[in-house]
Amino acid sequence: MPLHVPPAPAPALRSVLAALGSPTAVREARTPALRSVQGPLSPELPLPVHVLDRIGPSGLAPRTSLAAWRFLIRSSERAVAAADTMLTPDGWTFSHFFEGPYIASTELALRQAEPLTAHYQPRLLSIPELYMLTLWLHEDIEADASGGALAPTDLLVPLAPAPPGIAAHRPHRVADLLPVMTLRITRGPGPLLGSPA
Repeated sequence: MPLHVPPAPAPALRSVLAALGSPTAVREARTPALRSVQGPLSPELPLPVHVLDRIGPSGLAPRTSLAAWRFLIRSSERAVAAADTMLTPDGWTFSHFFEGPYIASTELALRQAEPLTAHYQPRLLSIPELYMLTLWLHEDIEADASGGALAPTDLLVPLAPAPPGIAAHRPHRVADLLPVMTLRITRGPGPLLGSPA
Protein backbone atom coordinates (compact mmCIF):
# COMPACT_ATOMS: atom_id res chain seq x y z
CA MET A 1 0.00 0.00 0.00
CA PRO A 2 1.52 3.36 -0.97
CA LEU A 3 -0.07 5.21 1.96
CA HIS A 4 2.10 5.61 5.02
CA VAL A 5 -0.31 6.74 7.76
CA PRO A 6 1.66 8.68 10.39
CA PRO A 7 1.15 7.61 14.00
CA ALA A 8 -1.08 9.92 16.00
CA PRO A 9 0.26 11.33 19.26
CA ALA A 10 -0.45 8.77 22.00
CA PRO A 11 -2.38 11.29 24.16
CA ALA A 12 -4.71 12.05 21.22
CA LEU A 13 -5.54 8.36 20.79
CA ARG A 14 -5.98 7.86 24.55
CA SER A 15 -8.37 10.81 24.73
CA VAL A 16 -10.54 9.41 21.91
CA LEU A 17 -10.56 5.95 23.50
CA ALA A 18 -11.62 7.53 26.81
CA ALA A 19 -14.43 9.45 25.07
CA LEU A 20 -15.62 6.28 23.32
CA GLY A 21 -15.62 4.51 26.69
CA SER A 22 -17.68 7.26 28.31
CA PRO A 23 -21.45 6.67 28.00
CA THR A 24 -21.99 10.38 28.68
CA ALA A 25 -19.66 11.54 25.86
CA VAL A 26 -21.24 9.14 23.36
CA ARG A 27 -24.83 9.82 24.48
CA GLU A 28 -24.36 13.60 24.33
CA ALA A 29 -22.63 13.50 20.95
CA ARG A 30 -24.57 15.15 18.13
CA THR A 31 -24.10 12.06 16.01
CA PRO A 32 -27.21 9.89 15.74
CA ALA A 33 -25.23 7.11 14.04
CA LEU A 34 -22.78 6.94 16.93
CA ARG A 35 -25.53 6.86 19.55
CA SER A 36 -27.51 4.13 17.78
CA VAL A 37 -24.73 1.74 16.79
CA GLN A 38 -24.63 -1.69 18.42
CA GLY A 39 -21.33 -3.34 19.19
CA PRO A 40 -17.78 -2.10 19.68
CA LEU A 41 -16.44 1.11 18.23
CA SER A 42 -12.80 1.66 17.35
CA PRO A 43 -10.82 4.75 16.31
CA GLU A 44 -8.88 4.11 13.10
CA LEU A 45 -6.92 5.90 10.39
CA PRO A 46 -5.64 8.87 12.36
CA LEU A 47 -5.02 11.76 10.01
CA PRO A 48 -3.45 15.12 10.85
CA VAL A 49 -5.78 17.96 9.88
CA HIS A 50 -3.98 21.01 8.53
CA VAL A 51 -5.51 24.39 7.76
CA LEU A 52 -4.21 26.32 4.77
CA ASP A 53 -2.72 29.56 6.03
CA ARG A 54 -2.60 32.64 3.86
CA ILE A 55 -1.28 31.87 0.40
CA GLY A 56 1.93 33.83 -0.07
CA PRO A 57 3.36 35.62 -3.09
CA SER A 58 3.92 33.63 -6.26
CA GLY A 59 6.91 31.34 -6.00
CA LEU A 60 6.61 30.78 -2.24
CA ALA A 61 5.20 27.51 -1.00
CA PRO A 62 1.95 28.04 0.89
CA ARG A 63 2.14 27.05 4.54
CA THR A 64 -0.30 25.16 6.64
CA SER A 65 -0.74 24.73 10.36
CA LEU A 66 -1.72 21.59 12.23
CA ALA A 67 -5.19 22.09 13.72
CA ALA A 68 -6.26 18.61 14.85
CA TRP A 69 -5.86 14.87 14.61
CA ARG A 70 -8.95 13.16 13.21
CA PHE A 71 -9.86 9.52 13.79
CA LEU A 72 -12.51 7.66 11.82
CA ILE A 73 -14.76 5.78 14.26
CA ARG A 74 -15.46 2.34 12.86
CA SER A 75 -18.27 -0.03 13.73
CA SER A 76 -17.64 -3.42 12.12
CA GLU A 77 -17.47 -2.76 8.35
CA ARG A 78 -17.80 1.01 8.06
CA ALA A 79 -16.95 4.33 9.63
CA VAL A 80 -20.01 5.80 11.35
CA ALA A 81 -18.48 8.99 12.72
CA ALA A 82 -15.21 10.79 13.33
CA ALA A 83 -13.50 12.19 16.40
CA ASP A 84 -11.32 15.28 16.43
CA THR A 85 -8.68 16.04 19.00
CA MET A 86 -7.11 19.42 19.66
CA LEU A 87 -3.86 20.65 21.12
CA THR A 88 -4.21 22.42 24.47
CA PRO A 89 -1.54 23.74 26.86
CA ASP A 90 -1.79 20.33 28.58
CA GLY A 91 -1.34 18.36 25.34
CA TRP A 92 -3.66 16.60 22.89
CA THR A 93 -7.21 16.10 24.12
CA PHE A 94 -10.56 14.95 22.73
CA SER A 95 -12.56 17.74 21.10
CA HIS A 96 -15.77 16.30 19.63
CA PHE A 97 -17.50 13.55 17.64
CA PHE A 98 -19.20 14.37 14.36
CA GLU A 99 -20.65 12.78 11.25
CA GLY A 100 -21.59 13.94 7.78
CA PRO A 101 -20.58 13.53 4.15
CA TYR A 102 -16.85 13.98 4.74
CA ILE A 103 -16.67 10.66 6.64
CA ALA A 104 -17.62 8.50 3.64
CA SER A 105 -15.80 10.87 1.29
CA THR A 106 -12.56 10.48 3.27
CA GLU A 107 -12.87 6.68 3.19
CA LEU A 108 -13.49 6.74 -0.56
CA ALA A 109 -10.54 9.04 -1.25
CA LEU A 110 -8.23 6.80 0.81
CA ARG A 111 -9.44 3.70 -1.09
CA GLN A 112 -8.88 5.51 -4.39
CA ALA A 113 -5.33 6.41 -3.33
CA GLU A 114 -4.33 2.82 -2.48
CA PRO A 115 -3.59 1.73 -6.08
CA LEU A 116 -1.31 4.71 -6.77
CA THR A 117 2.25 3.66 -7.53
CA ALA A 118 3.96 6.49 -5.63
CA HIS A 119 4.17 6.47 -1.84
CA TYR A 120 2.42 9.20 0.13
CA GLN A 121 1.74 10.33 3.68
CA PRO A 122 -2.03 10.99 3.90
CA ARG A 123 -3.24 14.13 5.64
CA LEU A 124 -6.35 16.28 5.52
CA LEU A 125 -6.15 19.89 4.36
CA SER A 126 -8.90 22.38 5.17
CA ILE A 127 -9.30 25.52 3.06
CA PRO A 128 -11.76 27.55 5.17
CA GLU A 129 -12.15 30.38 2.64
CA LEU A 130 -13.59 27.90 0.13
CA TYR A 131 -15.43 25.67 2.62
CA MET A 132 -13.28 22.89 1.20
CA LEU A 133 -11.64 19.78 2.63
CA THR A 134 -9.11 17.70 0.71
CA LEU A 135 -7.15 14.54 1.20
CA TRP A 136 -3.55 15.77 1.02
CA LEU A 137 -1.15 13.13 -0.26
CA HIS A 138 2.24 14.42 0.87
CA GLU A 139 5.18 13.03 -1.09
CA ASP A 140 7.65 13.05 1.84
CA ILE A 141 6.55 9.93 3.75
CA GLU A 142 9.19 10.52 6.44
CA ALA A 143 8.05 14.08 7.18
CA ASP A 144 6.85 15.09 10.62
CA ALA A 145 3.05 15.03 10.30
CA SER A 146 2.85 18.37 12.12
CA GLY A 147 4.94 20.10 9.43
CA GLY A 148 3.04 22.07 6.89
CA ALA A 149 4.74 22.82 3.58
CA LEU A 150 2.78 21.90 0.46
CA ALA A 151 5.11 20.54 -2.23
CA PRO A 152 4.17 21.34 -5.86
CA THR A 153 4.06 17.62 -6.67
CA ASP A 154 1.92 16.65 -3.68
CA LEU A 155 -1.59 15.55 -4.60
CA LEU A 156 -4.81 17.11 -3.34
CA VAL A 157 -8.04 15.14 -3.65
CA PRO A 158 -11.07 17.40 -2.99
CA LEU A 159 -13.61 15.62 -0.81
CA ALA A 160 -17.32 15.72 -1.56
CA PRO A 161 -19.04 18.07 -1.30
CA ALA A 162 -16.46 20.17 -3.12
CA PRO A 163 -16.95 23.83 -4.03
CA PRO A 164 -18.72 24.49 -7.33
CA GLY A 165 -16.35 24.12 -10.25
CA ILE A 166 -13.86 21.86 -8.45
CA ALA A 167 -14.32 18.16 -9.15
CA ALA A 168 -14.48 15.96 -6.05
CA HIS A 169 -12.46 12.75 -5.85
CA ARG A 170 -10.11 13.69 -8.67
CA PRO A 171 -6.44 13.98 -7.68
CA HIS A 172 -4.77 17.25 -8.63
CA ARG A 173 -1.14 18.21 -8.24
CA VAL A 174 -0.75 21.13 -5.84
CA ALA A 175 0.90 23.09 -8.66
CA ASP A 176 -2.31 22.70 -10.73
CA LEU A 177 -4.97 23.18 -8.05
CA LEU A 178 -3.31 25.96 -6.04
CA PRO A 179 -3.70 28.65 -8.74
CA VAL A 180 -7.41 27.81 -9.03
CA MET A 181 -7.87 28.02 -5.25
CA THR A 182 -5.83 31.23 -5.05
CA LEU A 183 -7.92 32.89 -7.74
CA ARG A 184 -11.16 31.79 -6.07
CA ILE A 185 -9.98 33.08 -2.67
CA THR A 186 -8.71 36.44 -3.92
CA ARG A 187 -11.19 37.27 -6.69
CA GLY A 188 -14.22 35.06 -6.24
CA PRO A 189 -15.26 32.29 -8.64
CA GLY A 190 -12.59 31.63 -11.22
CA PRO A 191 -12.01 28.96 -13.87
CA LEU A 192 -13.78 25.67 -13.39
CA LEU A 193 -11.32 22.83 -12.77
CA GLY A 194 -12.36 19.56 -14.35
CA SER A 195 -15.10 21.09 -16.49
CA PRO A 196 -15.26 20.67 -20.25
CA ALA A 197 -13.38 23.30 -22.22
